[in-house]
Amino acid sequence: MWVDLAIYIYFFESEILLSICSFGKGEEIGVLPSLNLSKRVYSSMRSSRLLCRRLILQPQGVPTKVVCLTQALNVDDLRDDEEYEDIVGDMRQEGGKYGALVNVAIPRPNPSGEPSPGVGKVFLEYTDVEGAKKAQAAMNGRKFGGNQVIGVLYLENKFALREYEG
Repeated sequence: MWVDLAIYIYFFESEILLSICSFGKGEEIGVLPSLNLSKRVYSSMRSSRLLCRRLILQPQGVPTKVVCLTQALNVDDLRDDEEYEDIVGDMRQEGGKYGALVNVAIPRPNPSGEPSPGVGKVFLEYTDVEGAKKAQAAMNGRKFGGNQVIGVLYLENKFALREYEG
C-alpha cells in the first residue's frame, strides 16, 4: 500500500539522516539541502513503501536576502487586525536584531475562507545576505507564541513575485 505524504516540513540534513538511521525509514520529507540527500531520502522512503509526492530542495550556495519562518503563527491570530499589526511589529523587532530589514510580509487568510498561499508563514527581507543568514540561524528552532519556528532561506525571485507556497 502506498501512502501519499503531503507533509512539507523543513529539516536539516543531520535531522533527516538521524530520522532515517534511528527509525529505519523516514516518514516526513521537506526542504532538503542537496540533490544527493534528496535521492537518498527518496530511496529510503520508497523502500519503506511510502511515496513522497514532492521533494523540495533548499537552495544551497544561492545567496538570498529573504528568510521564511514557518510554524511561527496561529492562523486565527492573523484574522484580527490589531493582533496582526502586533505580530508584524513583533517580527520586525525580532528580525531587526540580525540586520536591516527591508520588508516583513505575513500573508493573511482570505476573508472568503478560500485557501491563501503562505498563510502562517513570515517572510523577512533583509538589505543583505549576511543579515538573512544570521536571522535564519538564530530564529530556526526558537519558540514564538508557543510554536517552534522553522527558518529557511527563501528565493528572492519567488518572494518578489509573492509566490509564498513551497
